[in-house]
Amino acid sequence: MLTAMNYKNIKIELNGSTAILTLHRPEVLNALNAEIKEEASKALKELNDSPNILAVILTGSGEKAFSAGADINELKNLTPMEGLERSLSGQKLSLQIESLDKPVIAAVNGFALGGGCELALACDIRIASEKAKFGQPEVNLGIIPGFGGTQRLPRIVGKGKAMELILTGDIIDAQEALRIGLVEKIAPPEKLMETAKEMAQKIAAKGPIAIKLCKKAIHEGLQMDIDRGLALESSYFGAVCSTKDKLEGLSAFLEKRKPQFKGE
Repeated sequence: MLTAMNYKNIKIELNGSTAILTLHRPEVLNALNAEIKEEASKALKELNDSPNILAVILTGSGEKAFSAGADINELKNLTPMEGLERSLSGQKLSLQIESLDKPVIAAVNGFALGGGCELALACDIRIASEKAKFGQPEVNLGIIPGFGGTQRLPRIVGKGKAMELILTGDIIDAQEALRIGLVEKIAPPEKLMETAKEMAQKIAAKGPIAIKLCKKAIHEGLQMDIDRGLALESSYFGAVCSTKDKLEGLSAFLEKRKPQFKGE
C-alpha cells in the first residue's frame, strides 16, 4: 500500500497498475538538486515494494524539460570530496532506476541534458516527444558526466557516437536520438504520455516475474562475457519454470484465452 504520496519536488500519479513519477521543479527545468534526488529515491523504493504497481513512467513537469540536469548553483563551490559524493549520489539513483523490479519507461517531454539525460539512460525504454532534446554538455562547464553517462551512453549508442556527444557537448533532437538508438519511439507532444501509458499497460499485462527476470538477465548479462551471460539466462529460465505464472501462461495459450497472471 502506497503511503508516501506527498512530496515537494516530485509528483506521483497512479494509472491502474502504472505509476507516473514526475520530476517537479518546472521553474528551474526540473534541475536535479539533492532534495529532488532524495525524494525520487524514496518514491522509487515505495513503488518497487508495492505489489499493485507493475510499471513506472518517469517524466518531467511542464512542456520544456524532462530535466535540464544538475542544479548549477550546487556545483559551483564543490570540493573534490563533495564532487565525488555528488557523483555517487547521482549514480545511486540511476542504479536504483535500472535495478527496479518493475520496468521503467522514460517519457522525455523536453530537454534531457546532463544528469537528466543520464536518468533517462538508466530507464529500460525511452520514448521522446518530437520536441525533446538530449545531450551531455558537461564539458562546456569544465566538468564530466557524473551520474553514469560515460558508462551507459556507449553501451546504448556505441563507443564512437558516445565519444562524439560527450566530448563535443552537442545537443541532439529527437529524430537524431531515434536514429542512433538513444530512444526507442518518438511521439507528438500531445500524445507522449498516452504512448508511454500504452506501452506500460502492454508490459504490465505480462507475467511480472518473467518481466523482472528478463530485466535482470539483460542488465546483469551486459556485464558478463557471452558464456556467463547464457548460463545466467538458463538459471533464470529454470527459476521461472517453478512459478504459477508459468503454468497459467502456458495453460491460457493452449486454452486460447488471456492469462491471468498473479506474480506467483
